[in-house]
Amino acid sequence: MTSLRADAAARRAQILDAADHVFGNHGVTAPLDLVVERAQVGRATLYRNFPDRAALIEALLQRTVERIRRQVVELGDRDDALFELLDGMGRRIVDSPALADYWRAVHPDEPTVNVARETVRTLMEAPIQRAIAAGLCRPDLTSTDISLISGMLGAALRGKDRAERTELARRALQLLRAGLQGTGAAEA
Repeated sequence: MTSLRADAAARRAQILDAADHVFGNHGVTAPLDLVVERAQVGRATLYRNFPDRAALIEALLQRTVERIRRQVVELGDRDDALFELLDGMGRRIVDSPALADYWRAVHPDEPTVNVARETVRTLMEAPIQRAIAAGLCRPDLTSTDISLISGMLGAALRGKDRAERTELARRALQLLRAGLQGTGAAEA
């Protein structure tokens, strides 16, 4: 029975990988048949795992949050963890532009996205505090600023292709890092 569960988990991950690729190339409104084709599964398998597009997007959001959670754990108590996490956010925006755009564009009161945002803010609190304590980061940064930072990194979505998005994300991170290492309280 465990091999059946492992097979089901692998198929689910395969579908999510395919959806991430398809949505990245065609947007979150792309035909789900493209996801089925890319995942090399039957339509019934897709709908058995994800009854509709919203469930598929929700699973992609949850997977993104879990990746952030794993990265936080892997980084442990490093003083520079905040900057590694921001680099990871930049990579995710480049790798999943449609999902990143959806994450930013959906109404903040939508329950699934609201829970995801709050979870990410909570995950970022300790790395922010460590960076501040180590003098690596301006003292007025808070976890609520993460949405603003994510929006700034989202400028990379303007890139026409992966290479251009990568360069825009790299430059945004460079500018953000300098701003986050600022001299102290934000000035008017």
